[in-house]
Amino acid sequence: MYERSSVAELAGRLRQEVDRYSPGEKLPSSRELVEAHRVSPVTVSRALARLAAEGLVVTRPGAGAFRAGPRRAAAAAESGDTSWQEVALSADASADQVPRSVDAEGVLATLSAPPPGVIELSGGYLPANLAPEKALAAALARAGRRPGAWERSPVEGVAELRGWFAREIGGPAGSVTAADVLITAGGQSAITTTLRALAPPGAAVLVESPTYPGLLAAARASGLRPVPVPVDTDGVRPELLEGAFRASGARVFVCQPLFQNPTGAVLSQERRTAVLHAARQAGAFVVEDDFARHLAHEDAGPLPSAIRAADPDGRVVHLRSLTKVTSASLRVGALAAHGPVLERLRAVQTVDSFFVPRPLQEAALELVGAPAWPRHLRTVAARLRERREVMLTSLARETPALTVTHAPRGGYHLWVRLPDGANEEALASAALRAGVSVAAGRPYFAAEPAARHLRLSFAPAAGDSQIAEGVRRLRTACEEALG
Repeated sequence: MYERSSVAELAGRLRQEVDRYSPGEKLPSSRELVEAHRVSPVTVSRALARLAAEGLVVTRPGAGAFRAGPRRAAAAAESGDTSWQEVALSADASADQVPRSVDAEGVLATLSAPPPGVIELSGGYLPANLAPEKALAAALARAGRRPGAWERSPVEGVAELRGWFAREIGGPAGSVTAADVLITAGGQSAITTTLRALAPPGAAVLVESPTYPGLLAAARASGLRPVPVPVDTDGVRPELLEGAFRASGARVFVCQPLFQNPTGAVLSQERRTAVLHAARQAGAFVVEDDFARHLAHEDAGPLPSAIRAADPDGRVVHLRSLTKVTSASLRVGALAAHGPVLERLRAVQTVDSFFVPRPLQEAALELVGAPAWPRHLRTVAARLRERREVMLTSLARETPALTVTHAPRGGYHLWVRLPDGANEEALASAALRAGVSVAAGRPYFAAEPAARHLRLSFAPAAGDSQIAEGVRRLRTACEEALG
């Protein structure tokens, strides 16, 4: 408690002193602040992190802290009047069309690095000490020397990589072949391509509720209308899915049947059958986003096979990516489909991006074919289980007002319910001031949510101690925002 009080006191003093400096001028060094205010280096670091989160200072690693520049209103005024764009971007030719909107807020919450000194419990990627950086570097070096590595790639992707994904998706039965697979620039690209290929502008598309904000953003940017279908710990509720198909006329349902984002739910076998039945009755596609297949925890047990593996009629379009379990910069994924829809998907992807750079595909092949690959997957499985338990224990001890209704054995996050009447945006802002970043739950819903939530990620933190410290800082935020 004393440490938190001293951080707040120092931040208050520095907030008053920062006006003495010109924009861009360097503040005293951390050592000078330690001596001047008789506090610890940790207190100085956290106080500066608060000021950085408030936009008052800018910290530069190795250089120090500087007063932030003025707001850019004047500079914007000098660049011209762009207000006409509000009309141009929102005036649709037909009143019947669904307005296109591009809201990247929910995506940026997981992509943007937090300010220095802020512990990240909001991201969606592994930290450097869990990423296979040495294996990636070696794979990239070997890939660059492969014959033809710098030649133009086939638009569908390198045949060997398509074959590897086909075996991964189809399983031992071999129900998916290389000819069914398109290589994509990661999972987000696969989602965007699939939505554009399967649904015309203005159409409804069924989504789980809650669901991944990047899916909602991609749908709306394509002029589609996301219609939510609630999930519980066994996945989407089939009776509600059937009703949503009838009421909306949708011909596409997007789901994450394995360790769903953000709830962590796994679609039960009974419901898998029901989902396919509902889609068959509606003449619709099921888009299976299998993003967490390689993020199963050590205690997960045998995983259910992909829905696509038991789909002879081409009802399912399957999405898979290597990015989550490797590096945010290894943007390599795959689409698997069967029938005429595959040509539509291929055409849309070709128009959008031509093809995924061949050296990146060759590097992915080198990585998954190396002896280090299975070792890396085992390490990630063990560490994610340990991190999950650290976060669960810390939450139970530090923040009893927050409720974890489901502890998934896969993925990298917990879906935490707030007390009734809580303001999740205020809590997320208070958390940032306390030195920890969390994701508010609202962007995960296509419509009004029934309750308030936070999504807490245990993947990006540097280690177990940082997760525990992040939750302690979240307790400070709860004291401020929840009372």
